[in-house]
This record gives sequence, C-alpha cells and structure tokens, in this order.
Amino acid sequence: MSDAIVVEGLVKRFGATTALDGVDLTVTEGSVLGLLGPNGAGKTTVVRILTTLLVADGGRAEVAGLDVARDADAVRAAIGLTGQYAAVDEYLTGFENLEMVGRLYRLSRAEARTRAGELLERFDLTGAAARPAKTYSGGMRRRLDIAASLINRPRVLFLDEPTTGLDPRSRLAMWDFIAELADGGTTILLTTQYLEEADRLADRMVVIDRGRVIARGTADELKAQVGGERLELTVTDATALPGMAEVLRPLAVDEPQVDLAGRRLSMPVSGGAEVLAEALNRFDGGLAQIVDVGLRRPDLDDVFLALTGHAAEVATTDDDAPEAEAVPTGGVR
Repeated sequence: MSDAIVVEGLVKRFGATTALDGVDLTVTEGSVLGLLGPNGAGKTTVVRILTTLLVADGGRAEVAGLDVARDADAVRAAIGLTGQYAAVDEYLTGFENLEMVGRLYRLSRAEARTRAGELLERFDLTGAAARPAKTYSGGMRRRLDIAASLINRPRVLFLDEPTTGLDPRSRLAMWDFIAELADGGTTILLTTQYLEEADRLADRMVVIDRGRVIARGTADELKAQVGGERLELTVTDATALPGMAEVLRPLAVDEPQVDLAGRRLSMPVSGGAEVLAEALNRFDGGLAQIVDVGLRRPDLDDVFLALTGHAAEVATTDDDAPEAEAVPTGGVR
C-alpha cells in the first residue's frame, strides 16, 4: 500500500522557539497513525503544516501525493480537519452548518443538502438537525464538527485531539465514531495525549517530545521498549517487603522496587504465569499477608515516562502557542 502522508525533516520555528526540529513520519493509506505527545510537544504544529495552515521553515511534506506547499489548494480539497475545539457556527442549525461547509467545498446546493442529511444521520444528530448549534452539548458539537470535516469525502482526515474536553461517555462514543471511519478505509492522523485513546485506535504510533520524534512503532513495539511483565505484590504489613524482595530476587530480571508507603513490591520478570506460580510457592504459609498479586504488562503511560522522563499529561514548553494566535483551529473549511 502507498503512503497517504509523507513527512521528511519538518522544521518550524517561532522566533527563538523551535516547535519542530526535523520530524519524520509516514502514514500508510487506509491506516490510523497516533501522534502522541504532551501539551507543547509540537503535535498541532505538525497538523497545521500538513493541512496548509502553516508553512514549514524546512523539510518537506506530502498529503495524498500532493506537496503541501506547492499544491496547497489541491491538498485542502482532498482532506478533512477537526481541530481541538469544535468549529461550528452557534447561530446556524446543525443542518445549516453542514450545508454551508458543503457549499464552501463547491458542492451544488442539492448535493450539499443531501450530504448534510447523510452525515446528520450517521452521527446520530437527525433529531437535532433543526436546532441552533448553541443548544448542542459538547459531545454533539464535536460530532457535528467531525461530520463537517467529512462533507467532501476526504481521502485523509486529521483529528487534532478530537476528544479534548469531552466527558468519559462522550469520549467513548467518539472513539466508536473514529473506529468506524477507520474501518471504512479513511486514512487518519490522530493527535492525542490520551495514551489509552492511541492504544485503542491507532495502527501505529509516533511519539514526539519537544519537537522531535523520540519513538515510533505499534503499541506492542513501544511497550516492548520499556520491558516485559512486572510482578506486583501488595501486602498487609510494609515491614515484610524487604524480606519478600530478597526471597523473590532470583526470579527478577532487574532490581525489585519496594514501595513502603503503598505496601507494594514490584519487579520485572519473564516467564508469565509460571513465574507468578513460583513466586507464590516461595511463600507457602505466608500467603495470608498478601492482599493482591498479579502480573502487569507496561502500558503506554509507562512507555512515555520511560522515553521522556515525564508523564504525558505534563506540559513542557508550550511550543504550539506561538501560532495559536495567528491561525484559528477548527478545520480547513
């Protein structure tokens, strides 16, 4: 399969701030790439360059086989974009919002109205089609915004933190919508700082921090960089942990970690259930003091912490801030 997005050596500076410092990535046609990073990592800057809202200072980028600098008009006709905040006209109805976007894409009035009706039904908004968007909930606005980004049947869809600000129920519903789009063959670049979101939706992931790519691969490949399984024990009496660590040390592939405050022992192991069984056998009659035991695989939070030294939700420098004042978010409309 061909690549729908190709980025090579992308550089963007805002005064003394380097927002992007040589970013490389590709997205295979019909796949979902998760672009991961904390606030200020450069995710939105990448999206804005790829959607022609910003011009890069260095490197090159192609979307749908088109150069984003030389063929900007053609790129805009081939893509859809949903920004971090829903870009809807609050005083127009849901139907009127979609019809307006269709007309901006030069669809005929009849085609724009037909397409609006199809998308309202697809995103479960038919019942609210005649209501002003200002009466919509946050989840409904987000669904309307994504519907608008699909009005022209884009080959490539950019979703820039599409679940920001949504409640847990709306976020789960949005994940279902995105998964449905991906199953339908739409190429998607998804930026997020919700690692569970990327783990659920993305075929491959690129992790950026401070404007640089620091890791790439599938979820399992990234988790493998942290290591294998960890055996974790929680006990009733924290004073027993040092002795338990000594008993289990031969089973560990690295130094056990004792958390006295949490009454927890954690250590990296290999061997799966066999190691767990052997650990329990070593305590024989002392099992009563163990209140919880299990094997845990590293998750993407562990991956990000290991790669960057800080949690994904912690902002570093707000590298995306300089262009925020100059370019509105919300899509190529």
